[in-house]
Amino acid sequence: MPPNQKQPAYISLFNYIARGLERADLSVPTLDAKRLIHRAQWRTGLRNFGDENYREGLERLTGELQDHAKLSQVGRLGAHFNLMENLCVRLNLVEYRRQHPEILTQTINKPLFILGLPRTGTTILFELIAQDPAMRYPASWEVAKPIPPALRGTHTTDERIRSVDRFMGLAEKLSPGFQAIHAIGAQLPQECVYIFASQFASEQFGYMFDIPQYRAWALHRDMTDAYRWHRQFLQHLQAEYRGEHWVLKTPSHLAYLRYLLAQYPDANIVWTHRQPLDAIASFSSLATKLHRGFSDTVNPKAVAAHEMQHFAKQLNMGMQQRRQLDRGQFLDISFTSICEDPVESIRGIYRYFDIPLTGEAESRMRDYLAKRPRYLHGKHHYSADQFALTGAQESALFGDYLERFAPLLT
Repeated sequence: MPPNQKQPAYISLFNYIARGLERADLSVPTLDAKRLIHRAQWRTGLRNFGDENYREGLERLTGELQDHAKLSQVGRLGAHFNLMENLCVRLNLVEYRRQHPEILTQTINKPLFILGLPRTGTTILFELIAQDPAMRYPASWEVAKPIPPALRGTHTTDERIRSVDRFMGLAEKLSPGFQAIHAIGAQLPQECVYIFASQFASEQFGYMFDIPQYRAWALHRDMTDAYRWHRQFLQHLQAEYRGEHWVLKTPSHLAYLRYLLAQYPDANIVWTHRQPLDAIASFSSLATKLHRGFSDTVNPKAVAAHEMQHFAKQLNMGMQQRRQLDRGQFLDISFTSICEDPVESIRGIYRYFDIPLTGEAESRMRDYLAKRPRYLHGKHHYSADQFALTGAQESALFGDYLERFAPLLT
């Protein structure tokens, strides 16, 4: 899709009507942190949010959404709903843990984390490994509606799946063609950014909205509380349905390896690699499409320039921390090898971390590939040129990475 493509007509019409209502001083969804908090408490009948560290992120986020993000009326409504849902999830999880303190004693054994720059093959590895019956993954529906915890026997038939699927279908209406870039669905594995979202220290918000100051704050803050919340969320999800290991994924773990390994010292980590210029061009296409769903004013080249800088910082932070922390629990895999034979790449992962790969698991992975080919929802067209990204920028920002991982970038 060309970077200058306009919003769908029905979105523009809604925004036009909503602007008229706002001029008439009629109802506008609030993005004020205190009012959102009170409304979530009223909606759930609960008051305890647990760790109060979530408030700083919420206040920074709402402030920048109002002052910088140039939200359309659809975008304002979407942001309001997103923040409300995350506040309600948080209230309900804290209350469930109060009523079921035994959840706090659960262990999480050798979780498998998949990370790397975005658009480097992390998603297909995540989705395929999730087909292994021995592996536990966070399904999108249970992250969105985690009360009560999922049951093993109904994990793929729970009545919540239908409502979450309907809601997720709005993403394609807001940003037509989004599914061709990144498939979504209630039963698909969900990224960790959506778990961090209810701590309000998450890249999820940066994917959706133009909020550079919030992203810079989150990149350099102490993430101890966020990874503690992540662990508590997993404990909740596995309360009634455990696996041998968790498989988890999100690119932003790159910047937070010290916090990840503080919570999960026995974690196994797969780091995927691709030429940064190609990866960032692909992600810029995705981010531009998402931003257009929430704003009337999106500059694709500005989006790409920011993503180039932002992910260079993440990557350099990850390399620095890895030098200090790596005790043989990292495995590097190239995007090219994943594209050529993803199941063979998974065999290598299982061998390296001494995880049994059964015939049933491999068969399920191959069946999944057959049913969900790479271009199931259409081909994703993008280029570095359309976003004014250059090899000179890549060399300046990613020089150390290009040198260190050169064999994996060809």
